[in-house]
Amino acid sequence: MTYFLLIVGFVLLTISANWLVDGASGLAKRLNISDLVIGLTVVAFGTSAPELVVNITSSIQGSNEIALTNILGSNIINTLVILGIAAVIYPVRCQSSTFKYEIPFSCFAGLIVLLMGTQCFGLFPNTFRGISRVDGFILLGFFILYLIYNVRMSRRTLNSQSQEEYKAMKIWKGVLLIIVGLAGLTLGGHLIVEKAILIAQNWGVPQSIIGVTIVSIGTSLPELATSAVAAYKKNTDLAIGNIIGSNIFNIFFVLSISSIIYPLKDYALFPVDAAMAAGSSLLLIILLSLSKKREISRVGGIILLLVYAIYLYILLKGI
Repeated sequence: MTYFLLIVGFVLLTISANWLVDGASGLAKRLNISDLVIGLTVVAFGTSAPELVVNITSSIQGSNEIALTNILGSNIINTLVILGIAAVIYPVRCQSSTFKYEIPFSCFAGLIVLLMGTQCFGLFPNTFRGISRVDGFILLGFFILYLIYNVRMSRRTLNSQSQEEYKAMKIWKGVLLIIVGLAGLTLGGHLIVEKAILIAQNWGVPQSIIGVTIVSIGTSLPELATSAVAAYKKNTDLAIGNIIGSNIFNIFFVLSISSIIYPLKDYALFPVDAAMAAGSSLLLIILLSLSKKREISRVGGIILLLVYAIYLYILLKGI
């Protein structure tokens, strides 16, 4: 029953996030908000809703390890597993701006969390080991800078690229979807955190292991489904941008909000997980740099999957 309810939590989380995005974007369109603003706010925030809800629930319940490993694990899975699978299906091409700016920014995000969490940041040497509230506000500042960059890039490419068109929705329907979506997210997040803690206790393993594997995989399912379908349809030019954007959102927005609500203490394998989150983006840069077409080939996809397999082996061996 525990595992069944965990799966129910993931299903609720995924479906409810879609309802929330559909309702909010349809309502925003009804209120004459531009497609550009909807895409950069409602949809972007909605895709990070599963991680955000799980983290807020974990923070409130004091389950710091799940809150921190959920984000680091999601970023590792996004980069190594989801992009790896997508590249094996069909080579994933990378846009120039993503290669020059967003992937290095994602690498920087993982690195700054590592430095903050191990007290190597230098600004606040007396804070506890982990991500403090002060650290959270610093991360939130980087998130604001990222939003400004995103708006400028979107305006610059608005006339050269096709833009998503969102359909207006009746106000009552949009409000209903938002309410139901939020309720489903709350219930799903509660089920996931509660059952993940119970599984960790039953297995006799640290919550960090459950958070960086089972919970992270579950909250990354929407990205996995989207990227796999895009690769199957050979429409991968935006897939890597969406994944990297999700990684940046996870650290600079979700992790910042989580740590502001409740400071997140580090755990035994935190340096390994944070280093892997930064290192996976660095590996992405190396693979793309070796490709004349700026793409992740099928061989590159296999390399990403093998690196994750080695990382997973190291985690499980240390139990």
